[in-house]
Amino acid sequence: MKIPCFNELIEKSIIDNWDLDAITDYKGATLQYHDVARKIEKLHIMFECSGVEKGDKIALCGRNSANWAVAFLATLTYGAVAVPILHEFTSEQVHNIVNHCDAKLLFVGDVVATTIDPTMMPHLEGIIYIPDYSLVISRTDKLTYAREHLNEMYGKRFPKYFRKEHVHYYKESDPNELALINYTSGTTGFSKGVMLPYRALWSNFDFACDAMGKNVKRGDNVISILPMAHMYGMAFEFIYEFLRGCHIFYLTRVPSPAIIAQAYADIKPSIIIAVPLVIEKIVKKKILPKLQTPRMKILFNMPVVNRKVKQAVYEQVYQSFGGKIYEIIVGGAAFNQEVESFMESINFPLTVGYGATECAPIITYASCETFVPGSCGRAALHMEVKIDSHDPQNVPGEILTRGLNVMLGYYKNEEETARTLDKEGWYHTGDLGTMDENGNLFIKGRIKNMLLGPSGQNIYPEEIEDKLNSLALVVESIVVQRENKLIGLVYPDYDEVRNIGLSQEDLEKIMEENRTTLNEMVPAYCKLSAIQLSENEFEKTPKKSIKRYLYA
Repeated sequence: MKIPCFNELIEKSIIDNWDLDAITDYKGATLQYHDVARKIEKLHIMFECSGVEKGDKIALCGRNSANWAVAFLATLTYGAVAVPILHEFTSEQVHNIVNHCDAKLLFVGDVVATTIDPTMMPHLEGIIYIPDYSLVISRTDKLTYAREHLNEMYGKRFPKYFRKEHVHYYKESDPNELALINYTSGTTGFSKGVMLPYRALWSNFDFACDAMGKNVKRGDNVISILPMAHMYGMAFEFIYEFLRGCHIFYLTRVPSPAIIAQAYADIKPSIIIAVPLVIEKIVKKKILPKLQTPRMKILFNMPVVNRKVKQAVYEQVYQSFGGKIYEIIVGGAAFNQEVESFMESINFPLTVGYGATECAPIITYASCETFVPGSCGRAALHMEVKIDSHDPQNVPGEILTRGLNVMLGYYKNEEETARTLDKEGWYHTGDLGTMDENGNLFIKGRIKNMLLGPSGQNIYPEEIEDKLNSLALVVESIVVQRENKLIGLVYPDYDEVRNIGLSQEDLEKIMEENRTTLNEMVPAYCKLSAIQLSENEFEKTPKKSIKRYLYA
C-alpha cells in the first residue's frame, strides 16, 4: 500500500486550520495553528544557522507544554530525528540517553534545566530552554549567533509577514525513514532506544482516524495528560488531534486527581485517553464510596429500581469526566477488574487497548460497542496478532505482532533487536496472553513476572493482584515469591484508615481477612501465605506500572 508522507500531513493541517486554536497551556496562553507555524519557522532558522543537518538527533525533555509540542513538530518537519525523553527520568538517565542517541541539541523544561549536568553530555552543541527557547548553554559560535539574531533573520526572510504559502516542510522520501527514537521506561537496567519510522507514526494516525474519526473532529477539545514523551500520549493525545485540527490542552503541572477532575469540568474533552490509575482513583475515591451505603446496595439489587439508579449513577460518572466524552480508552497497564466491572454495570463507554513503545504504540483495540470485558480488544488496523501457544484459547503463550506499526529495531543494539524481532517480522512482546475465537486478546502478565508453583504450575502475579486490589483498604499490591511461598505486599489506604480511626492492629486484622477472602477466590497454588504492609506507595515507572524488580 502507498503510505502518505507524514510531514505533508502536518503541513496540511497547519494550512487548513490556520485560524483555529491549536494548543493551550491550561490556565495559560493559547497558540493558534498559524502561531505554531511561525514558531516552527523560527526554530527551523535556528537549526539551519547553527548547522543542524537532516538526520541529526534533537532530544526533548520536559513536562507537556505548548512549546514542547512546537519543538517536537519543528524537529520532524526539519528532517531531524526527535528523541523525546520522559521528564520523570533521573538526571543520570537523561545524560545516558542524550549521549547514547548522539543528540546534537537538547530542549529542556523548567524543572529538568535545574537537575541536569551539561558537563555529563560533552557532545551536545547546545541546550535550549523550552519555555522561551533561550539558550541554557551554547558550545558553538554559530548557535549563539543564530539565537541572538533570530528575530532579525526571520524578519529578513519574511519581510511582509509570514503566510500560509510560506509553510514548506521536509518531506520524507521513504516511509521507513527514522522519525524518532523513543527510550522505553525500562524497569530494569538501561532503557532501550526504540527506532520508530514515519510509517509507524502514519499507521497509528490512520488507526486513530478509523477508531475515533467519527467522534473526535476538527475544533473539538482534548486534554493531554499522559506524557508526550511516551508513545501512548504522543500518538493519541497529540499527533492524531493536531493532524485533525483539534484544540489540545496541556495541564503543565503534576496531574493530581483533583486537578484532572477540574480540567475535565472546564475543558469538556470529547475523548479521554488514560492510564488505569487515573480512572481508578476518580472512581474509587469519588463514586464507589457513595454506592457502598446499605441503602444504595439494596437499590442497586432491586430490578424495578435498578435501571433508574444505574442511569443516575451513569450521569454522575459521565459529568465527572466533563459531560461530552464519547469514550474513555484505557491502556498502558492492567485495569482493575472491580472498577472495570462497575463501569460495565452502568454501561459506561469505556474500552481497554493494548500496545508497546515498539509499535508506536497500538497493537489491539475494540470500540466500547464491541469491547469484551476483561480483554484488550482485537488486532488494530494494519496489525496482525497471534499467540505462541499450541492452544491459544486456553493455554497462555507469548503475544506476537507484526505490521506497519512495528519499529525498525533498537538503536545501536543489534543483539536485542534480533532477540525481539524475528526473521518473519514478528515482534515478540514479552507479554503472555490468550485469544478467543473472535480474536479478542486477554493478557495474563509479563513472561519475566511469571512465577513457578510448587508442582511447576504457572502463576501470573498480576491476576492475583487484581483480585487483591479490589479488597478492603487495598490501594495497590505486588505478589512476590519468597522461599517458595507467595507473599502479598500491600500499600493500604492510610487516609481511609485515619478517617475511620483504625489502629495498626485493626488494619492487620482486616488484611488477614482479605487474605482469607482472596485465598477462597484462587487455585490452591496461588494462595498467599502472608500479607505484608508497606508504609509508602510502590515506586513506579512513568507509565505508572510498579517497578517489581525493586521488591522481588
